[in-house]
Amino acid sequence: MSKKMIFFDIDGTLYDENKQLPASTRDAIQRLRSKGHEIAISTGRAPYLFDDLREELDIHTFISFNGQFVKYNGNAIYQNTIPTAKLQSLQFFAAEKEHPIVFMGSNAMKANIEFHHDIHDSITTLGVEHPEFDATFAEQNNIYQALLFAREDEEDRYVDQMQDLRFVRWHPYSLDVIPPGGSKANGIKNLIAEAGIALENCYAFGDNYNDVEMLQYVPNSVAMGNAPDEVKSYARHITADVGNDGIARGLEKVGLL
Repeated sequence: MSKKMIFFDIDGTLYDENKQLPASTRDAIQRLRSKGHEIAISTGRAPYLFDDLREELDIHTFISFNGQFVKYNGNAIYQNTIPTAKLQSLQFFAAEKEHPIVFMGSNAMKANIEFHHDIHDSITTLGVEHPEFDATFAEQNNIYQALLFAREDEEDRYVDQMQDLRFVRWHPYSLDVIPPGGSKANGIKNLIAEAGIALENCYAFGDNYNDVEMLQYVPNSVAMGNAPDEVKSYARHITADVGNDGIARGLEKVGLL
């Protein structure tokens, strides 16, 4: 079998609902590596929010911020930031509606408010504490992604008003905000060009709406059993829930194990 590159989302894909890595998933990834395949993470998280996972799995290739910051074998090969003017427009529009924002830079993320329950209630589901307040963080740092805290019935206002940004919901209280054209698929496109791996030799596992473009782009795509039905519709294959050996079963289904 020729060498393959397999991309894994984190939350709901590698991690179960308790933010734990199932033993069957850890074993499956070790087996993939023993066969000579390349393993990559493809996530909406910032790199500093999955250091432990990368160390545990010995993974040095990843797509983060939903495709905006990419490393191949530990070397940064692609970066795509949100222009400061667009961040200012977003912040002004959100302030009118009293919606807080978390700005995500290369080494840290900061909130534009000292505390907000929606930030706390959503971001703690990732096992992350409420970010510190920094009023000027977005002005003084490169920002790859923002988290906007607005409910689902308020989402259309942003999509209609700010068409030069992408909004992708990841929680009932929050949306990822990324540059126009940004996606995990775009990150994969840049990564495999650097790695010299053909698209037909790529596989991708995901479970949420920020995985849709990735599942569409990668021909050997697998949606987790715990994914929403709409997300499943974009994948070529469907496996079991993450907590029910979904990764191992999916890899067996596509013939990699």
